[in-house]
Amino acid sequence: MADVLSQNEIDALLAALSSGEMDAEELKKEQSAKKVRAYDFKRAVRFSKDHIRSLTRIHENFARFLTTYFSAQLRTFVQINVVQVEQLPYDEFIRSIPKMTILNVFEAEPLEGRMVLEVHPNVAYAMLDRLLGGQGLTPNKVASLTEIETTIMERIFSRALESLQEAWKTIIDISPKLEALETNPQFMQVVSPNETIALISLSTKIGDTTGMLNLCIPHVVIEPIMPRLSIHQWFAQKKTRQPEEIDALRNRVGRAYLPISCELGHSSISVREFLDLNIGDVIGLNTLSGDDLNVRIGEKIKYKGLPGTSHGKTAVRLTEVLSEEVEEIEF
Repeated sequence: MADVLSQNEIDALLAALSSGEMDAEELKKEQSAKKVRAYDFKRAVRFSKDHIRSLTRIHENFARFLTTYFSAQLRTFVQINVVQVEQLPYDEFIRSIPKMTILNVFEAEPLEGRMVLEVHPNVAYAMLDRLLGGQGLTPNKVASLTEIETTIMERIFSRALESLQEAWKTIIDISPKLEALETNPQFMQVVSPNETIALISLSTKIGDTTGMLNLCIPHVVIEPIMPRLSIHQWFAQKKTRQPEEIDALRNRVGRAYLPISCELGHSSISVREFLDLNIGDVIGLNTLSGDDLNVRIGEKIKYKGLPGTSHGKTAVRLTEVLSEEVEEIEF
């Protein structure tokens, strides 16, 4: 929006024009002159604002799935949030991360190319300490991983990539697979240094330890599906797929089997009476022959009914449908 001049500024401008300090013709030439905007070819803009918003929404879901997964695995408080989604050259990303870090290089078919999930050493060692029975603390000095530690890290992050698959499901069905685990970024060359990447930064807190997770997605990897990252395309796709998902859910639920049982009644006897039971003994129940019986669906009482027979088979005739608020009665 253009700046609005105050009355004092307007008066000063008119005074300068009338006194000859400013030339009106020169002002017209400046306005008509072409304005040149600098463009940095090393920081090519490949992702529009629409793409960035879509990536933000996708990885906010990814952060929620990761929070649930790591909380269950580490048995401690974990909080992961998306801090920023930006585009920058790959070389700039490599120079911004620590010299000693955890780099999970993975592929996600059917997308072609490799992506990177970088884990700050503070976060990685807190996970290791927690998984090995500690309190989730990080060492004062970061050392290289042993073979056992490398195996543990590969296992936990291989399963963590399933959360990425779930988060991208609304756009495309991908199958992330961990290819390698590196610790030195200088030995990892996923794309050319000037290639534009989308960098998703996630703040991570494990107990009292904080750090960052950085997901590096090269533009060349997701270029074939860039049109799907459009907000209009995304919502249109979700709207068209919704009836199919409802039908699939209805079919699955329709084929599900539910255990149904009818209780004739309850009774209480002592252990001695139970041990002395013989064939022909009768146990008195707390219900009469004409009372409605409890009919259970699974573990919950859902109906009342009367026992009887139908076509020569034992049956129950439902007499009442109980509301959801009815709780099981303890005897």
